[in-house]
Amino acid sequence: MARQTPPEQTGPELAVLVGLQAAGKSTFYRQHLAGHTLVSKDRFPRSARRKQQRQLRLIDEALSAGQAVAVDNTNPSPREWTPLVLLGRSHGARVTAYWFPPDLAASLRRNAAREGRARVPDVGVHATHERLLRPTPADGFDTVVEVRFDGRGGFDLREVQADAPESPHLRNGEPDAGQ
Repeated sequence: MARQTPPEQTGPELAVLVGLQAAGKSTFYRQHLAGHTLVSKDRFPRSARRKQQRQLRLIDEALSAGQAVAVDNTNPSPREWTPLVLLGRSHGARVTAYWFPPDLAASLRRNAAREGRARVPDVGVHATHERLLRPTPADGFDTVVEVRFDGRGGFDLREVQADAPESPHLRNGEPDAGQ
């Protein structure tokens, strides 16, 4: 199936961060996307209801105001990122996936160093790891950027080529046997 040309972008960027808990997404946001309005379900009270609807409303409001938006959640699969892509498209935004390939051991190690609400139970990290799929341009993203730690406190970025052959979703960086 040929990839369709995305509609013309007239609005700001919608950055969708995709990766495990403690993968470096929030640090990346602070270093590279701080000019974007931050939307994260982690910022909602734990008792908040309808977090997805609230998140979509906040994104809609920011994009309507012409603001670039960064969505800092795990966003592990099309179930989470498709509504974001569709919302971005409805505003003419450039929709970029920032993909943090999983390093389960490193995420668990960084997560163990967190305190309070910031620490996620290990079972949650493992559950996300099981659901985590690599986003592709075929998912509706204008661009997919792979993000890795550079070993010096920063990040190396590599754009995933849109003209690469379309493949099934990859689970944890490998072909998903279930697809």
